[in-house]
Amino acid sequence: MTPPPRLVLALSLALACAGPARAAGSPGQISHAIAMQGKPALPPDFACLPYADPHARKGGILHLGELGTFANLNPYGVNAGDAAAGLAGPVYESLMARSFDEPFTLYGLVAQSIETDDARDYVVFRLDPKAHFSDGVPITARDVLFSFNLLKAKGRPQQRAAYGLVHSIQALDDHTVRYDLAGADDRELPLILALMPVLPAHVMTEKRFTDQGLAIPVGSGPYKVAEVRPGERLDLRRDPNYWGRDLPINCGLYNFDEVVFDYGRDDNSLFEAFKAGLIDYRQETDPHRWASGYGFPARRDGRVAVESLPLGGPKGLSGFAFNTRRALFKDPRLREALAMMFDFEWLNANLFSNLYTRDKSFFDESELSASGSPASAAERKLLAPYPGAVRADIMNGSWSPPRSDGSGRDRELAKKALALAHQAGWTLQDGRLTRNGQQLNFEILVRDREQERLALYYSDLLRRIGVEARVRLVDDAQFEGRRQRFDFDMMIGLWQASASPGNEQRMRWGGDSASEESSYNLAGAKSPAIDAMIAALLAARGREDFVTAARALDRVLLSGFYVVPLYHSHAQWIAYWRRIAHPKALPHYAQPLFGDVLETWSLAPGAAAARH
Repeated sequence: MTPPPRLVLALSLALACAGPARAAGSPGQISHAIAMQGKPALPPDFACLPYADPHARKGGILHLGELGTFANLNPYGVNAGDAAAGLAGPVYESLMARSFDEPFTLYGLVAQSIETDDARDYVVFRLDPKAHFSDGVPITARDVLFSFNLLKAKGRPQQRAAYGLVHSIQALDDHTVRYDLAGADDRELPLILALMPVLPAHVMTEKRFTDQGLAIPVGSGPYKVAEVRPGERLDLRRDPNYWGRDLPINCGLYNFDEVVFDYGRDDNSLFEAFKAGLIDYRQETDPHRWASGYGFPARRDGRVAVESLPLGGPKGLSGFAFNTRRALFKDPRLREALAMMFDFEWLNANLFSNLYTRDKSFFDESELSASGSPASAAERKLLAPYPGAVRADIMNGSWSPPRSDGSGRDRELAKKALALAHQAGWTLQDGRLTRNGQQLNFEILVRDREQERLALYYSDLLRRIGVEARVRLVDDAQFEGRRQRFDFDMMIGLWQASASPGNEQRMRWGGDSASEESSYNLAGAKSPAIDAMIAALLAARGREDFVTAARALDRVLLSGFYVVPLYHSHAQWIAYWRRIAHPKALPHYAQPLFGDVLETWSLAPGAAAARH
């Protein structure tokens, strides 16, 4: 197949405009790796990632359980939420790969080296001449240009936004690609481009990309898709001709010959399948089950192991997101009032065995968090052009989510919530919170039973101050469709944090993303102060400036009360059959600790390669 004419034209123009590899007057440096801040931790001759076992056993079959279903095999399109697990990385590879032992550092994969200047006004990738797709076709600069143009036009919103900052892209030869980034003022952009998947220009078309469906993909990774049962099962098998098996970045990774994902609509059924030995590994998310549900025979006799593994890095934030595109939620005082009614202390003690900690920052428990500390002089200077963007108690570090008396019926918090609602124009009359004769009512959209239970709990609490919050449970397809169209009043969101936040903040909070369908700006945030703090984050050259910008952004977001903060765990709860094992060393910055196909895991010593 040939690429669509529009993409061929873009490729031809880029080739015709090819220029010098270095920016005029600004010599660059060729390296095996690139770090967002500072220098890469591993030298050019490194042998293995610190958390991978170079002596891990190869072989065997890994059976995994996945909640929900899937409708396509394209993890990079606008419908990526419906894509099967295990495709990005194991099947589709990027130019460079991340080490999760560092905040944000990339090492060579399809690209064996990277070149950029101090200003990061350009970036050059030199491809490994050994790299090829699973059908044997070599990977060339043509594939990189094709992938860039395709993802820029048809990819996810965050990709389109980031790639739109590129001034031009040029193929200098069959294995060298140069991006001109002049004017982008975004020091993260070379790393974002390095994480771009390389798609096969000889197979992929724009139509196939947008309507991938369940067609078997052609990638360049260590696994190939071997079998698909629509919505039920995905089977990945090792590619015996994988070109990159001896690269240092892959040392000790992708150890199983086969990885099978079995999908289940209900988490209880997946848990029963795990207990029966049909699934090898489980990440537990239910604290009640974790505290009391693992006393089954295989656990008692030692065939199943359970571990509570520490999570490093910022903890991020989850919560009920207000859709501020709705006129109902325009006033932050009302949003704060509604958030005040969530009784975390009762919930944690009575349902969660006190295993959770309340979220209080978008970069919680890290140096990037503004929680509990007053703004520095540098933060105040950064925020000065936006008076009123940060509340006084958040500026001085004294704010935290309200703490209840744990009774589930805290009268004082209810009084404070009603007082705030009154300031926003709402009045309690006959047990109903009203304005202009209309009761405050809205819908909470949820996608599974766990979210439904939490939303029903919150709805009951809101009813105490006269608010009618209906809970609507829909299937995955409806949920994703309504999320992408912003067709909801409130929904639960998760804003995972990395040790190096960057371009993803634009898609979560940037003003342009508020109206861009399929973006992750669930709240519809649109604020010049937010945009400015994100810009400062991306332009920061040193760690001190980076931390300053992150904390300032945190303060602006907290002041907006866009989310009812929920909670997090300090550890990742896992259970697994002892036929598989993980290395002793854990990555410092991965959340979750292990990828979709448990890249660092392998058969345990002495374990049979197949189940009996």
